[in-house]
Amino acid sequence: MPRQVDAQERIRDIVMASVAALNEGGLPELTLRKIAKRMGGSITLITHYFADREALLGAILDHTLADADSFLLELASIEDPLDRLRAALQWFLPLTEESLAMERTRVALVAYRNAEPLLRARSDELEPAMRSVLRHGLGGFVPAERLGSTIDLARSWVSGMALSAVEHPEMWTPERQLATLDEFVTLLVHQRQAAHAPLAG
Repeated sequence: MPRQVDAQERIRDIVMASVAALNEGGLPELTLRKIAKRMGGSITLITHYFADREALLGAILDHTLADADSFLLELASIEDPLDRLRAALQWFLPLTEESLAMERTRVALVAYRNAEPLLRARSDELEPAMRSVLRHGLGGFVPAERLGSTIDLARSWVSGMALSAVEHPEMWTPERQLATLDEFVTLLVHQRQAAHAPLAG
């Protein structure tokens, strides 16, 4: 009797195969036929779940948004403001092979933002989601009047750190990324202390 395949599991497999394709060859590798071949099946394996390349591309972006939404719930359960800040910043770092692949995919898609209407529209959704993670991470750590500028600072730091890890993974090992995260958090703590802001719970 053939093994029953869970639809969500199959969709995730297709999305991850698409991520791998984008990592290796950019957007030209993202065709239903190429993804089916990569997965060792016929094109109907893909079209059963995704009607066209645009739907597949949307699923990749949905994966990122869903990950941010689910992490916000996790972040809300962390009571200590410093621990919450550290967790929020760490979430952005490509510390595993899977997160590094997703970050490479994001970088690859940015190159096509102006050529693909879907990418342009969806990237406008992604940035608020990323900033929301930082807003929740920094909430209670900095006073309200400095929250916007500190989010800008943190966003530029995590973006730079992630891009550095994509460009030079051999240099930016998980250990080095985390050590740099510790230094950045220390700077934010000193900035907070210099402003004499009380640490809210």
